[in-house]
Amino acid sequence: MKIGFVGLGIMGESMCENIIRKHDDKVYVFDLNQKQVEKLEKVGAIACKSSREVAENVDVFITMVPKSEHSKAVYEEIIPVLHKGQTCIDMSTIDPSVSVEISEKVKATGASFIDAPVVKSKPAAIAGKLGIYVGGSLEDYEAMKPVLAYMGENIIRMGDNGKGLVMKICHNALVSQIQNGVNETLTLAKANGIDIEKYATAISYGGAGNWYLDSKKEVLAKENFTTAFSIENEHKDVHLCLKLAEESGVKMPGEENAVKVYDKAMEMGIGKEDFSATIKVVRDGQN
Repeated sequence: MKIGFVGLGIMGESMCENIIRKHDDKVYVFDLNQKQVEKLEKVGAIACKSSREVAENVDVFITMVPKSEHSKAVYEEIIPVLHKGQTCIDMSTIDPSVSVEISEKVKATGASFIDAPVVKSKPAAIAGKLGIYVGGSLEDYEAMKPVLAYMGENIIRMGDNGKGLVMKICHNALVSQIQNGVNETLTLAKANGIDIEKYATAISYGGAGNWYLDSKKEVLAKENFTTAFSIENEHKDVHLCLKLAEESGVKMPGEENAVKVYDKAMEMGIGKEDFSATIKVVRDGQN
C-alpha cells in the first residue's frame, strides 16, 4: 500500500515522518515549501512536484493543509486522476460543509473519502500520539485505521463524512473557553500575589483541574510561546465554530467571547505565536 502526504507544516511534517518510519511501503510527499519536502526526503520519502503527482502514485492520499480553500484546491487538482481502489483522508481542520462537498466529488470518481482531523499539538504529533476524529463510512474507517494508527493512539469514528470535523470544532471551541478561563483567573491570581506554580497546584486539587493548564503551566510561567499550535490556527477554528453554530441554530455566548480574544490577539500581531500567548490579551487589558 503506497501512501501519499500533502501538507508538511508544523503538524503534517511529524505526522508524515511517523508514517515513513513505520510503514513498509513507499511514501510520496508534496508541499509548496520545498525545504519541508527535502526534510522528509531525507528520512525516506519520495518527493513529488505536485499534489496530482502524489495522487497518481498512491493507494492512500492524505492531506493536512491549513484552510478550507486549500483543501478545495488540492482536491480539485487531483479529482481527474482519482479512481476506484484509492482512499483520500483529509486531516485538515476545515468547514464541515466544505469537507462533505469534497467527499461527494471524491466518491463520484469511485475513490473513498474520510475526514480525520487531529487533536493535541506538535509534541503529540512527534510521538505519534495524536487524537483523531473520523467522519466516513464504517468500512472506510476500519480499512484506514491502521494508517491512522501510525499517527495517533486515540482514534474514534464520529459518524458519516463531516462528523469528524464537527467534533474537532467542538473540541477546539471548548479548549478556547477553558483557556480563556485559565488566562483570566491566572491573571487575577497573579495580581493578588499568587504565582503560577501555586495557582496550578491549587487548581489541581479541585474540580477546575484541566489538561490545558497541566500541559501549559511551564510555558505560561516562562512566557516562552514557541509555537506548538498557533493563534492563527485556533483563530480559524473558533470562527468555524461560530459559523457551524449559526448554521445549526445554536447560541454560544461563551464562544463568542473567546472569539473576541482571538480577534484581538490577531490585531496585536501575535498570530504566529503559540495559542497560549492569548494570555497577553487578558494580561495587557486589551480585550
